[in-house]
Amino acid sequence: MQTNARRQILQAGGLALTLGVGALTPKLKAEEPYSDSEAADRWLLPLLHAPGAVAGALHMGRFRDRVYYLDKEIKWFPDPGQDAPAIVVPAGFVTDLASIPRVFWSALPPDGAYTFPAIVHDYLYWIQKYPRETADRVLRYGMDDMKVSSDVAAIIYTAVRVGGGSAWASNARLKQGGEMRLLREFPDDPRTTWAEWKQREGCCLKI
Repeated sequence: MQTNARRQILQAGGLALTLGVGALTPKLKAEEPYSDSEAADRWLLPLLHAPGAVAGALHMGRFRDRVYYLDKEIKWFPDPGQDAPAIVVPAGFVTDLASIPRVFWSALPPDGAYTFPAIVHDYLYWIQKYPRETADRVLRYGMDDMKVSSDVAAIIYTAVRVGGGSAWASNARLKQGGEMRLLREFPDDPRTTWAEWKQREGCCLKI
């Protein structure tokens, strides 16, 4: 079977990472008394913190009103020298994916190749732990990692830099008003809307 000399795919328990061969080599001594699960954990740990990596396949549920939530957490890690933090978006986070006006959906659908970094960006805009500029940089770096074309990435990045301030301010107001966007439990009725679900007592957690 032929293998690609420059790239390899690691798939383990829903995790998919594309890495350069030889970039990360497991170093386990044969005499070390690790169980199979411990050895696997030690081997995977460097991969999960690999620079420029995206970790965690997108597993999502959807409310009826075109709002989504993560069934499993996802992670993004910056390349060396990139001015950005590593980000973990928890399972249950509520997102509208890429916030692109409907008129542009034929060219830029909300669930394009930029969906993964768009969710990370949504999360950063919600928690507001870092400056808005940092959140926008993470979006741009993430689009590069997902191999979004340079033209599309430039359009989306420019749009959030120019128009993202209103979304940032709106999120701050919603949080101050008590809205939460981390689900405590997932809906089991496909007719449920996010507008309805978030009114339920105990539906969500603060983040």
